[in-house]
Amino acid sequence: MQPVPIRTSLIFVAVIGAASFLPQFGSEYVVAVALSFAMWVALAQSWTVLCGMTGYGSFGHAAFYGMGAYVQVLTWGTLSPWLSVPLAGLVSCLFALAAGYPALKVRGPYFVMLTFGLAEFLKFSIIGIEATLGQFSRLIIGAPSPNALYLAMLGLAAAATLITYVVSNSRFGYGLRAIREEEQAAETIGIPVARYKLTAFGLSAFIPGMVGAVMAMRLSYFEPSQAFDALISFNIVVMAMIGGSDDARGPLLGALFLIGLSELLWARAPQVYMIVLGALLVFFVLFAPQGLAKQLFGGARRRAT
Repeated sequence: MQPVPIRTSLIFVAVIGAASFLPQFGSEYVVAVALSFAMWVALAQSWTVLCGMTGYGSFGHAAFYGMGAYVQVLTWGTLSPWLSVPLAGLVSCLFALAAGYPALKVRGPYFVMLTFGLAEFLKFSIIGIEATLGQFSRLIIGAPSPNALYLAMLGLAAAATLITYVVSNSRFGYGLRAIREEEQAAETIGIPVARYKLTAFGLSAFIPGMVGAVMAMRLSYFEPSQAFDALISFNIVVMAMIGGSDDARGPLLGALFLIGLSELLWARAPQVYMIVLGALLVFFVLFAPQGLAKQLFGGARRRAT
């Protein structure tokens, strides 16, 4: 693995340190927007570890997010909420490993449809379970303060960004890119394709599970249709694609761009927002497939030596 440049490390630490003081100076609205931004950064970075580097498009990350939220509400009152957060990440990771073994045998549009179907299957399964139990929504009473939840989400965003950076510049990351370029050739030269893909799938589910657990506390209730909303997966894909899908800077730029767009349009004209979102995705896929990070910072793709 390449060492992290000192300048990059200092900038990263300075930004996280400055952001951690936001609750002391920002209004409730600013903290809420910053929490939303951190959430989407964490989710988009996690998507990048699997999809941006291997080329496997996934519309199923809402499943990991929703599962994390469900673990939080099931353990509420029996475990410390802060212990439930890593537990939710672990459960989502184990689910991804179990589902990924057969799912990763297909790719292309088949994998996209499979992951979307997996998320919908999980959503309706939990809806059925909750209906059987006589539960149609679950309230969370006595959740931590919004400031505490913001700091937790900031930590998850920082962890997800660091994971993406480390993976991107490691032997593992180069192996994932080789799989993206030509899977059979990668296997021929000795890359353990199946193990690398499954590891990336499990790793990409860990942070979303914890994000879902934190957001369950932020929303103070759990409703399966909302927690497993397909729009979550769609937003993740759009942010990663607009920012640049195999660079840790990309999800940051994509999340910043779309959070700004959301604040301008979502509350006033949600229909227009969805139209603009779809148009942006089409534009970047056709005319700027490398994303904003490549357009702004340039830089040739690193090669493994």
